[in-house]
Amino acid sequence: YGEGMCPPEDVGGPAGYAQMLAVLADPADDQHEHTRAWVGELTDFDQACTDELIGRTVGQVPPSVRLVLELACGGVKLTPAGRLPRVFVRAVQAQRPGWAWDDRPAQREEDLLPLAAMHDLLRAVGLLRLHHGVLSPTRAASDDLQIIRRLRAYFPADGFSTIVTGVALAALAHHGAQPVTTLAERVYPWVSPGWGHRDGTPVTHREIELELHRLSTTLEALDLITTGRAERVWRPGPCATSLLHRATGLAHLWSLPRYHPDTDPDATQIPALSTS
Repeated sequence: YGEGMCPPEDVGGPAGYAQMLAVLADPADDQHEHTRAWVGELTDFDQACTDELIGRTVGQVPPSVRLVLELACGGVKLTPAGRLPRVFVRAVQAQRPGWAWDDRPAQREEDLLPLAAMHDLLRAVGLLRLHHGVLSPTRAASDDLQIIRRLRAYFPADGFSTIVTGVALAALAHHGAQPVTTLAERVYPWVSPGWGHRDGTPVTHREIELELHRLSTTLEALDLITTGRAERVWRPGPCATSLLHRATGLAHLWSLPRYHPDTDPDATQIPALSTS
């Protein structure tokens, strides 16, 4: 069930692993020092940590998405302009006051920009549908795994914005709150080698910063980040490392002692940079 220490690579199967443990337990064995140097440090299997990592890798439905889908359950009649009615908007504002420009009651969905982004996103991925002016959740919206899959499908696999988003969320999870300029500087070494313009010039820090600003409303809508109106910093949201695989993988890898993302970003050694 996972008790014990993880066997090192090329140990020779169960028999080789048993022999290795016997050698390590016997300092008088001729191979003890050599084996100890080869194996390095072995740590006990951490069931709780592994369960948490698997849970985050499988994914979590953002609470913000669940809120909007639950409020739309049973159907909501849109305004003649095709936007959410005031009663719906204020119900969301009551749960997400930070989404409003100020503390006044919202009049329309554009007063809560993350809600406006959420409305368009959920319709684009097939979690909300409009029929005769009434917006309601689709069948897929009743299945958490389908919700997660459709939200992930919104981010094109290995597209520029997807890579920027994944690395930025991992950096927020690893380093904590920071201004977008600092975040762009941290993201830059991980994405710049693989991206450039048609004329051969590389992507700049400023372009990554602009891309993050462009994505900010959608990221906040999905609970991937939180932003302070006065502080002008981003913080990791409740789903920063439990929706997008790249963010989950990088945040975990960077938490390990042997990885130093700010001083030695070698993308060739980091499998989490690919969607696989």
